[in-house]
Amino acid sequence: MKKLVLAFALFGGIFNLSAQEEEEEQKQGWTKEGNIALLFNQSAFNEEWTGGGTSNIAGNFLFDYDFNYLKNDFTWDNKLLLDYGITKQRSDEFARKTSDRLEFNSIAGKQVQESNWFYSLFLNFRTQITKGYKFGEDPESGQTTRTEYTNFLSPAYLQFGPGMMWKKSENLYLNLAPATGRMVFVDKDFTSGPDYVDGDYFGVDAEKAMRFEFGASVSGYAQFNIIENVTMENLINLYSNYLEDPQNVDIDYTMNMKMKINDYLSTNLIFQAIYDDNAVKGFQIREVFGLGFNYGF
Repeated sequence: MKKLVLAFALFGGIFNLSAQEEEEEQKQGWTKEGNIALLFNQSAFNEEWTGGGTSNIAGNFLFDYDFNYLKNDFTWDNKLLLDYGITKQRSDEFARKTSDRLEFNSIAGKQVQESNWFYSLFLNFRTQITKGYKFGEDPESGQTTRTEYTNFLSPAYLQFGPGMMWKKSENLYLNLAPATGRMVFVDKDFTSGPDYVDGDYFGVDAEKAMRFEFGASVSGYAQFNIIENVTMENLINLYSNYLEDPQNVDIDYTMNMKMKINDYLSTNLIFQAIYDDNAVKGFQIREVFGLGFNYGF
């Protein structure tokens, strides 16, 4: 419950700040907008450097594409996100991922009279692109070892359901879906074997490739300008499974702050916090900060 209150408080503050923005006149028909960003971080030390440190290089690729439709009292918003990052330290045998996310969000709404409320139907799909590994150390040789733990579509999450949406604009909305179906897809190879225990791999039972859940979903989106040339984008998704431990609310919050230098260069700060007790018993936190090359279309 504390996690749920914290998430609502965090997004609530953003929501209230965004609500102060003047509503822009919305265009009828299709509107499309995309952005590609490449972030780089690098550190280098020579052999004589006595202050400590390891030479490393890191990169992050971001792709964000929105294609939205508006016709009188009908609205349909779609967002495709791709976020992939990798880092390599000189002393490490393997490169390691810092982020790997492929996500598609779609929400359609039918306006309730002359108000900001809509009858809604939403769909969310999320997975990763490449293999993920758990790293360890060989007790005899001392070398780094890695074991494949995840892959493309393993896991993959599909959520969908009807609800009610409060929408101020394309840049500010909150969707409530109390009857949401969720399916978790995995590669059956990860749930097979005599030592596998039901639920150990993202909640999926032994010899199964899918887990079905039914619960409530809350999702929100807010994008606004903090000051000139500084834009903050926020996405939050909450989910509670009625069928098992409904008090354990899954949380997925992402903040992307872009500080524009010129039309092609910016400094980006990405922060993400995830809580899913079927994956890890605790919060997963990541933060990426770097100089970026941006291309808008």
